[in-house]
Amino acid sequence: MQQSNSTSPWLIGLIVFIGVIAVSTGAVLVRLATATAEVNTVGFSLVISASRLTLAALLLVPTWQKITWNSLQPGALFYAIIAGVCLAFHFATWITSLSYTSIAASTTLVTTSPVWVAILSAIGLKEKPSKLTMLGIIIALIGSILIAMGDRNTTTISQNPLLGNSLALIGAWAISFYLIFGRIAQQRGFQIGGYIAVAYTVAAVILLPLPFFFGTNYSGYPNLVYVYLILMAILPQLVGHTSFNWAVTRTSPTLVMLAILFEPVGASGLGYVFFREIPSLTVVGGAIVILIGVAIAVFGAKSNTV
Repeated sequence: MQQSNSTSPWLIGLIVFIGVIAVSTGAVLVRLATATAEVNTVGFSLVISASRLTLAALLLVPTWQKITWNSLQPGALFYAIIAGVCLAFHFATWITSLSYTSIAASTTLVTTSPVWVAILSAIGLKEKPSKLTMLGIIIALIGSILIAMGDRNTTTISQNPLLGNSLALIGAWAISFYLIFGRIAQQRGFQIGGYIAVAYTVAAVILLPLPFFFGTNYSGYPNLVYVYLILMAILPQLVGHTSFNWAVTRTSPTLVMLAILFEPVGASGLGYVFFREIPSLTVVGGAIVILIGVAIAVFGAKSNTV
């Protein structure tokens, strides 16, 4: 059940908006790092995933000292660790998907997670979305599908769209579990800083050795690659995901995930700026449909709390 709070809806909206802008840079930074390194393999995708989370975890080292372990309720640490496992799986699949499909398709499919969050919230958290919110979910997902369809005529580095799209969808399932488990961990006593420190560290530890299994190292790339990796840790990871983790304990997790559906719009725009991936009219139409769906869901969530 959603915890009560007195946080201003405007502040929640602002934080979520900043988070959406930040995560929209993620796909482009992955592509820029890949293009600069001139390596487009699963191993390098895992290097990006592990580096992004490791750098973010290192930046959060001071936060460990602020965790009040004695105040945590039973299960809090367990759920934070499981959330970290889900986060590792999310990045391993989603970042790899960008090597096989376009930015628009990958970011669209990975943001189908509102469906899974709604289902998990209803089952595990007893938080049943209103009919209006469910309508908003359906409309927003239709817009996401339109963006993916419009991607067919886009010039990309895609090698295997079916594989890439499948990996992005798996990434959506993983991030949904990450948000749900993270919410439970915070409801059981974790502050946002301590929770993400645990989750990011667990994810980094899981991902760090994986590139070596694919014959890939962390060294030997141009310096600019490491600049992109640092930016990934700061913008989409720390700013973006932390914003969502903060908001998800103060409003409906389904509503937060609906707002994240703006990510394909921002990512597609950045894809055009940096890679000339030109959105078709179908993509533009899909973006408009997403906005309508999000607006309907916002009104649905508001009426459901009255």
